[in-house]
Formats: sequence, C-alpha cells, structure tokens
Amino acid sequence: MRLTDVIRRPLITEKTSILREDGKTIVFHVALGANKVEIKRAVEQLLGSKVAGIRTSLVHGKVKRQGRYAGRRPDWKKAYVTLRAGEKMPEFLEGA
Repeated sequence: MRLTDVIRRPLITEKTSILREDGKTIVFHVALGANKVEIKRAVEQLLGSKVAGIRTSLVHGKVKRQGRYAGRRPDWKKAYVTLRAGEKMPEFLEGA
C-alpha cells in the first residue's frame, strides 16, 4: 500500500480539536486495511514528525433510510496518532 493511500484525511471535529490542543494527538481517517506500522511510516514520512504511539478503532457504518428503502454507510477506520515530546504539530493542523 502506498503512503498516500494509507492516510485519507485528518478528522476535524470538536473532540479531536480538544485532543490536539491538550496534547500532541492527531486523529486521521485511514485506509481500512492499514495497520499501525504502515500508519506510523506514513505519518513520519509525509508530515516529518516522529510518532510515539498509535491507537486505531473501527467505526461501523450507520443504517440510513429514505422512505422504505434502507441502505448502509461503509465502515471506516480512524487512527489516534500521538507525537513524541518536542515534536511540532504540522502547520496545516494548527489553526483548524
């Protein structure tokens, strides 16, 4: 898997903004098949920051209905990436 395919996008929510301000944790939407080693390698090479730890979680898609028709949103994976002490947050995430 290529490095640019592992990390899809950063998650910018109220909860992730609090995590980013309090400590050195960034949350990313990652590929469903990516493991922690691939995520760590992608973050270190693409963002240039050293990683201290990674936690991942699977988010199951919701069932949505439109009238009598039911569909399901896809499952996806998110990764909580903790940076090492002394590492700087990437510039594009500081003001978000």
